[in-house]
Amino acid sequence: MNHRYFPHTQEDISDMLARCGVASLDDLYADVPSDLKLNRDYDLPTGMSEKEVRDFFDRAGRRNRRLTCFAGAGFYDRYSPAAAQSIVSRSEFLTAYTPYQPEVSQGTLQYIFEYQSLMSSLTGLPISNASMYDGATATAEAAMMAVAAGRKRSRVLVSQTVNPVTRRVVETYARYHGITIDTIRAEDGVTSRSDFEEKVSAPDVAGVIVASPNYYGILEDYTGWADTCHANKALLIFNCIAADLGVIKSPGEWGADIAAGDAQSLGIPLNYGGPYLGFLCSTEALMRKMPGRIVGATVDADGRRSFVLTLQAREQHIRREKATSNICSNQGLMVLYVTVYLSLTGPKGLREINEASYAGAHYLADRLTATGRARLTYPDRPFLNEFAVTLDAKVDDVLARALDHDILAGVKLDEHTLLIAVTEMQTRAEIDKLVEIIK
Repeated sequence: MNHRYFPHTQEDISDMLARCGVASLDDLYADVPSDLKLNRDYDLPTGMSEKEVRDFFDRAGRRNRRLTCFAGAGFYDRYSPAAAQSIVSRSEFLTAYTPYQPEVSQGTLQYIFEYQSLMSSLTGLPISNASMYDGATATAEAAMMAVAAGRKRSRVLVSQTVNPVTRRVVETYARYHGITIDTIRAEDGVTSRSDFEEKVSAPDVAGVIVASPNYYGILEDYTGWADTCHANKALLIFNCIAADLGVIKSPGEWGADIAAGDAQSLGIPLNYGGPYLGFLCSTEALMRKMPGRIVGATVDADGRRSFVLTLQAREQHIRREKATSNICSNQGLMVLYVTVYLSLTGPKGLREINEASYAGAHYLADRLTATGRARLTYPDRPFLNEFAVTLDAKVDDVLARALDHDILAGVKLDEHTLLIAVTEMQTRAEIDKLVEIIK
């Protein structure tokens, strides 16, 4: 049967099976374990008209609840300016693809160049690629860059205060690239300096990954860490939350070699989990170890400013067998989104956003501790807009009560510990409401 959605005829399928040397599709899938096969009909519902489909989703949408979100742990409820959404959705900009014919894609190359410049400014590092899929995979790529630069070194140290989701992704990448991951233990919410100094002295350590701010929202002091790493011929990698870099000390100022993290906090809506954007920046010495693409500015034959792919790392369309990464679609829409957002806010706007988040978080922390029913888990540690709080009540009970009031109260760390994030999105009245629920 010929159908617009099913392009393969029975003759096509038979020719394919013959080329594979099997008699049937069942034979083709013989190596797939039976418990992974469906082994039944799809049981699809009957078709609906366009109006019926629209009505169905309208009804489903009305069941959604809009929650006040105090949950963070790496992904944050940030305001997305209407101007940014409008610009990004314009037909001359809107694309999900990176330029495969870069010389004729000057507009796309320009905003990628501008994105790189903005991220270099935020991180304090001179080289930025044209983005990764998310912060976790960007950090994993950073680990592989360190190993590639370290030649025969294949061990990477990861602080226990790095987001556990990121740590798991790094471990998965490492497992299949022959990289050993060791954990630097945490003490009182921060990375153990003594454990770091002991482990980094091993002769096979290629890199060290730390977080700023860390998973608990704490701003750790990394004075001298870069010197210690470099003295032991290891690279220092910072995992960061992009928006926070508008006010905190940058990875470059700490002496880091690589900065990686998620840029979702730069105005990208949560969108039920994505798409997001991972940034990856480095020193100039590591440029050729970096996956993805780097756009540069030049002039054409007529002396006009133009843009080129200065560096195209090995990807799926060139030297495929030695490819470093496949991240092409993310170099379109999401890079544009962040570029527009940062262009609209500017350094002053980004500072004001962080100041509002700081004020709200510290107001909430003070109100919670004043109730006597909660205390800061790490009271002597500085934080920006996210903190851990230990409750008298069980976290599950607090989360359930908060949901009854259309509030997502935070992220559960353990039975009595809650991780709470405040951004520019939560009003003073909503913060007070959360305090009343918790106390």
